[in-house]
Amino acid sequence: MTKHIPEGYERRDIYNEENINKLAACYKQILTLIGEDPNREGLIKTPVRAAKSMQFLTHGYDSNPEEILKSALFKEDYKQIVVVKDIEIYSMCEHHLLPFFGKAHVGYIPNGTIVGLSKIPRVVEAFARRLQLQERLTTQIKDCLQDVLNPLGVAVVIEAQHLCMSMRGIQKQNSVTTTSEFTGAFLKNSNTRQEFMHLIGADLH
Repeated sequence: MTKHIPEGYERRDIYNEENINKLAACYKQILTLIGEDPNREGLIKTPVRAAKSMQFLTHGYDSNPEEILKSALFKEDYKQIVVVKDIEIYSMCEHHLLPFFGKAHVGYIPNGTIVGLSKIPRVVEAFARRLQLQERLTTQIKDCLQDVLNPLGVAVVIEAQHLCMSMRGIQKQNSVTTTSEFTGAFLKNSNTRQEFMHLIGADLH
């Protein structure tokens, strides 16, 4: 059966082969330690698949978020709120190596410099694709924008579900964790902060 590949689309998987082999050996040992047979048909290729998956899920270590922003800076005399909301995030909890996922909302008020809008989701992705804490992820995104753009203010809100809470531990399936960080005008002016919250459609108490 011929697999249809959409015109103009090329799948490219780039992995560090040395690391893949080392990771695969670890996953094979894990399968043995939990009581499985890594040599049975369904699991023969699982260690390599899991190794490639882990490398992809943590590829943010190979990205430089500040350089991502610096690659698309423009001078512009615009001093109102710029918001990129509903940015999908997929990250890995560093405590249990289980995923957490949700949405990030990022805003800033330019101070003579704007950034290409596509760079903001890329910065979020670069930090999210690492072993993370939601609190740290929120702060890292805020600090990166503040340091590179030197804006009048930055606002970051992340809403996420954590599988370490849903699948183990307290096992609460519908809980959502919200974190926020503000600088400058968003921190000092409650009206500016409320305008941002209105734009992203969130209601924090």
